[in-house]
Order: sequence, then structure tokens, then C-alpha cells
Amino acid sequence: MVTAHMASGRVAATMARTGSSASGGVLDDAAPLAEVIRGDLVESVHLGHLVVLDPSGRPVIQVGNPTTPIWPRSSLKPLQLLAMLRAGLELPDRLLALASASHNGEPFHLEGVLQILGSVGLGSGALQNTPDLPIYPPAALEWHMAPLGGGPGPASLAQNCSGKHAAMLATCLMQGWDIQTYLSPEHPLQRAVRATILEMTGDAEVVMRTTVDGCGAPLFSTTLLGLARAFSILGAAPTVDVRSHEARVGRAISAHPDMVGGTGRDVTLAMQAVPGLVAKDGAEGVYAAGLPDGSAIAFKVLDGSARSRPAILAAALRAAGAAGLPGVYPGGLDGLGRVPVLGGGRPVGEVRAVFADVYPEGRR
Repeated sequence: MVTAHMASGRVAATMARTGSSASGGVLDDAAPLAEVIRGDLVESVHLGHLVVLDPSGRPVIQVGNPTTPIWPRSSLKPLQLLAMLRAGLELPDRLLALASASHNGEPFHLEGVLQILGSVGLGSGALQNTPDLPIYPPAALEWHMAPLGGGPGPASLAQNCSGKHAAMLATCLMQGWDIQTYLSPEHPLQRAVRATILEMTGDAEVVMRTTVDGCGAPLFSTTLLGLARAFSILGAAPTVDVRSHEARVGRAISAHPDMVGGTGRDVTLAMQAVPGLVAKDGAEGVYAAGLPDGSAIAFKVLDGSARSRPAILAAALRAAGAAGLPGVYPGGLDGLGRVPVLGGGRPVGEVRAVFADVYPEGRR
């Protein structure tokens, strides 16, 4: 029998033999978060790390090691947006939500990006994010047939981070900062982002690392515990600190879930099911979410797969007490967490969160 710790130890040993040791930290103490069931057998297991905080900020569930440094990827976007608001960015809430998005590239997303750019007299040519096609297949087809600009091939406008980059450019112009170098880690905007992340997460500065995200922007490491702390603040701020920039971020994201993701996206479905939820998905299996009462969750799926994320997200939100909050649509949470395994085009199993077995009632 192979336990989670035995499996992670064997993977670490293999990586050591092949000369890859950079990921060793995230492998340490990883534990099962979800299993893939086909028929009556467990076919695969997704390992990772997870934390659930209660409204006081106390961890009530910890799986794996949530103090391990990770790359939070696009789950950082609400904190990047917070730094931009503090630096003077002013946009309607709908476009603020788009500034924190990993959007589908649907027409209303791309039109919103152009509105952000147009508000400061720029066009899509000012964007420096990595050119790509829309990530939502119908939107990619529409882009190919009738591109808004720069198409029909990959373009910065169509790439899922274009809202963030447009908002970064707008912030720079409002502050009189150079827009040619806005992606440099030493740029005033990126220094402000770094300081905001450290403040909101409470992580130690000495363990923060810097690299480049897929879109080309600087990426700063966090812990899952720190990420959950930050989202706890964003989730609660609209009711406890209503005039703050944190409240503005929380309200914008939770009120416009379609701008944050789009059609069929689990991040959008989760916020539609739980009023006031502030959630953000990230590449390589990362997620963070904050509830209006200050509860929060964050997790990292070790293999980077998106397959298990909806099941884990739904179970973690239930463990945080989301089902008991006012206005929650229980069927929405049920649907979010339902990830079928198909055989011959019909369900023959499911992806199931397993940490919920250990904490069946969560904190409530």
C-alpha cells in the first residue's frame, strides 16, 4: 500500500535523481485532497495542501502544510488590484472585477479591456502581456471569425490577463509612471504590489520570492495560510470596513462574477452560488476565497491539474460554513462540486474531495 507520504517521498527521490530539487518544498507533507473514482475503484489521487480559516482567522482545517511557499499565480490578482486602487486607479466596479480576472475572452470581456485602456487614451497596442487566444473555445472561434483587434491569431487583448494589464497601464498613467517598463519588478507599481501582498498575507518578507508569471507580469510567492488571510480581509471588508479599498475590491469581484471568469467557469459559478463570496482561481491548481463573515479557504493541487478544483472548492466552502450563510443557493454548491468521470460518454464515477471525510461538519 502506498500512503500519501510514501508517494510524495518517492516523487521527491525521483526528482533528486534527475537533478530537479526546486519543487522539493511543495512536495513535503503533501496529502490527498481528492480522489478520482471509476466504477468501484480509486483510479487516481490528487495530493496537495489546503487551509480553512474561521472568521477569527484561526485555522480550523489544515491538510498538508499550508505554510509551504507556493506560486499563487492568478489568485494574486485581487491583491494586485488592491495595490492599484491604493495608487489611484478609478474605474466602475464592473471593470475593477475585470482587472482581477482570468477571463474567458468573451466579447464583453474584450470590450471591457478596451474601455479600461480607452479611459486613459490607450489602445490594445500598449498591452505587454503574452499574446494568446481566448481560453473559452466558443470565444476563440468568435475571435478567429471577427477579432476586435490584432487577430485572428494570438493577441495580448485576447489573453486572459489583459484586464489586469490594462488596469496596470491605467494606474501608471494616473500616477505619471512610465508605461514602457511597467512589468519590471523595480517599477513603482510592482513595488507597490509587492508591499501590498506582504501586508495582506502577513507572510515573512525573507521567504518571498519573485519570478515571472505566464502573462509576463512579476509574480510573488506566498503561503496558502497567508493567501487565505488576505482573502479573509477582502471577503469581510464590505461589511466591516465599507469605505476601504479592500471593500471596493471585495464588492466589485463578488458583484460581477461573470467578469472574473465567464461562461461555465467554476470561479463564476461559486460566486453566483454564494452571495458576497470573493474567489479567484489560479493556474497550476491554486484557489483562494473569502466569505462575508471572514472565513476563508486556500488550496494548491500538487499536480497542477484543474480537474479536481471544483470538487475541492465546493467541499472547502462547505467546511468554511458557506452553506449556512444568508442567500446561499445550496444547489449551486452541489452542482459546483459535482465532477463526473465519464466512460463511453456517460458518468461511471466521480472526482471526490477526500479531506471532507476527516472534517465532515466543517466548523459548523
